[in-house]
Amino acid sequence: MGTRLFAAVVPPEYAVEHLDEFLEPRRASAPDFRWTIPDQLHVTLAFMPSVREDLVDLYVDRLADGLARTPVPVLRLSGPVAFPDAARTRALATGVVAESEGADVVLERIAGRARNAAVNVGTEVDGGRFRPHVTIARLRRPDDTTNWVRLLETYVGPEWPVVEATVIASHLGEGPGNRPRYEIVGEVPLG
Repeated sequence: MGTRLFAAVVPPEYAVEHLDEFLEPRRASAPDFRWTIPDQLHVTLAFMPSVREDLVDLYVDRLADGLARTPVPVLRLSGPVAFPDAARTRALATGVVAESEGADVVLERIAGRARNAAVNVGTEVDGGRFRPHVTIARLRRPDDTTNWVRLLETYVGPEWPVVEATVIASHLGEGPGNRPRYEIVGEVPLG
């Protein structure tokens, strides 16, 4: 069995704190939600369910090659995302909004390069079309989250420049509350 690995954009501490302060007084009203802990908030660029140990460093190197000349996009967390939709939500997220010109295209390109790096080293990438978001909660069974979607429509976080992509190993069930434990295996600068 290989390593569960993903490449991500991790918002800076001040952006995470801003979102956490917005959610904190409201979490008690949704006791059935499995809330994402603040240090695990991220935008997944590429998810690889099983990467051979000997390919992890090679993946980080290939990603670095792919992102070497990538401009730095400016983003912010804002608005709601419900998967698959508000009527039968399994995961609730906040959206990711481009704040600098062309940032949405650059972010899409970064995600494409993260996926391409995986294919180049010979590992499988999971997931469909890239839809930038930060998952804030998961639901044990599908439920209507229309009120949460309306609430998140009011959320606008601070902007920040994306200066790096982070490669993270996810160790299932080893974190607090039986959550995954995240281990940073590489930080790849942009630009």
